Amino acid sequence: MGLFFLKRFITLLATLIGASVVVFMVLEILPGNAAQMLMGPDASPDAVAALATKLGLDQPATQRYWEWISGLAVGDMGNSYAYSTPVLELVLERLALTVPLALMAMVITTVLALIAGVYAASRHNKLGDVGVMGLAQIGIAIPNFWFAILLILLFSVKLQWFSAGGFPGWTEDAGGGPLEALKALLLPAIALAVVQAAILARITRSAVLEVLREDFVRTARAKGLSQRAALWGHVLRNA
Repeated sequence: MGLFFLKRFITLLATLIGASVVVFMVLEILPGNAAQMLMGPDASPDAVAALATKLGLDQPATQRYWEWISGLAVGDMGNSYAYSTPVLELVLERLALTVPLALMAMVITTVLALIAGVYAASRHNKLGDVGVMGLAQIGIAIPNFWFAILLILLFSVKLQWFSAGGFPGWTEDAGGGPLEALKALLLPAIALAVVQAAILARITRSAVLEVLREDFVRTARAKGLSQRAALWGHVLRNA
């Protein structure tokens, strides 16, 4: 088991390093540089060259990449050219919103997929099964951004149950609070969860149907156990 995780870690590390090299090379190949972008098109060549020297852009590409990867290893991601702020601070600031949003979307995905998949399996080849799987197929086909727009139009613009944009913050000092923050994250979380929930619902249905065909389930049903009790007591733990 330890060797397996070690191999996975080495593979992940190699993938990340390879991706960073590719991105760095693409940025090197593209015309212009960060100094020219920051100074604007009307800046003199001397001003652009001075800023490039200050930012270290006049150094060889291999040296700049090594300095960046070395700093990254100790938590130093450098400074953002756009915000003039350490990149690590910007990442941590956005993680305070991204992580709760991802967790909420994960919870919604799990709950919807479990309920829909089990219900469809329990109504195999019946109207309920066809309806749920039809909705799942639609959920897989719908782009997240388009579904998010529909949610905003319905629940924010028409019903006015949610705000159409912005984040109130996690503290009451910022004008929000935990409940207001979770409420603001609900629609984005639903938009993110729909596609994954549809996919997992189909997988859950297939897994439940496979277990329902096992001999121990048939034996339990033959002894008088109801379908609901068999589903929740025996099938789900084996699916």
